[in-house]
Amino acid sequence: MKIVYMGTPDFAVPALETICAKGWDVPLVVTKPDRPASRGHKMQQCDVKKKALELSLAVESPEKVRNNPQLVSKLQNIAPDFIVVAAYGKILPKEILDIPAYGCVNIHGSLLPKYRGAAPIQRSVLNGDAESGVTIMYMAEECDAGDILAQRAVSIEGKTSEQVFEELSVLGAELLAECLPKIISGKLKGVPQDASQATYTSMIRKEEGLIDWTRSAKALESHVLGMYSWPIAYTVFKGEPFKIHQAQAQAQKTSAAPGSVVSAGREGIGVSCGDGHVLLLQKVQLPGKKAMDAGAFLLGHTVEIGTVLG
Repeated sequence: MKIVYMGTPDFAVPALETICAKGWDVPLVVTKPDRPASRGHKMQQCDVKKKALELSLAVESPEKVRNNPQLVSKLQNIAPDFIVVAAYGKILPKEILDIPAYGCVNIHGSLLPKYRGAAPIQRSVLNGDAESGVTIMYMAEECDAGDILAQRAVSIEGKTSEQVFEELSVLGAELLAECLPKIISGKLKGVPQDASQATYTSMIRKEEGLIDWTRSAKALESHVLGMYSWPIAYTVFKGEPFKIHQAQAQAQKTSAAPGSVVSAGREGIGVSCGDGHVLLLQKVQLPGKKAMDAGAFLLGHTVEIGTVLG
């Protein structure tokens, strides 16, 4: 089996490792180009490129895939059975989709047709969904609209986006490995999506981390989980950004205004929310400081009852 692999972040690494462990031929890995790191501006390779080079695989990192005759020619000369895509970050044009003998197959981090688009995993956690999963699908010209080959669901309650990313990346790799031989043998066929049930997700923006205390405590618990580990949920304390790494909705109720501190002790900092329930801040961070348990934070910082955050 000859596979061209296209991917960029760490989510896409397990599938590449699995393909190679199966002994399948990977004549080319395509990733996004190296980019300057946030600090120092030193050029940095993406996770898939690092892994591909570690596995002694050939790598191409084109600036564009549309109107790129050199890339198209190279792929045509390889004549792959599959092009496998996982979080590559670019939509493939029809001239590339038509190249592989058995099609372009994508690993998508949601149970399609729900959460098409750029940030399916984080949006699912942010929305407080009980489950998410992975979809193995054929690629089409429209974003995430291709026929579904297989799906597998997992519970995501109480998990951060980071934890769900890691779980789904491994699950997607396992499911992909099951699907590819079945496609070649004709035992697995694609099933069209119900487009009427489709929802779309946009990229996460840094400013979305800001906590709106008028929301319910449970919604804000999901917000903190969904924003971890980037960009991290935050509020404002004494005029400075106050990051919240971990928090839990409480059964406790209060009549205090949303955003008001109602308790501060070893267990954490209790803050009133829009539904009258309390969100217990359990792990926090001030600018330039390390994240720490809220109880430890309170040993060095005074947080008075009645203080309004945000």
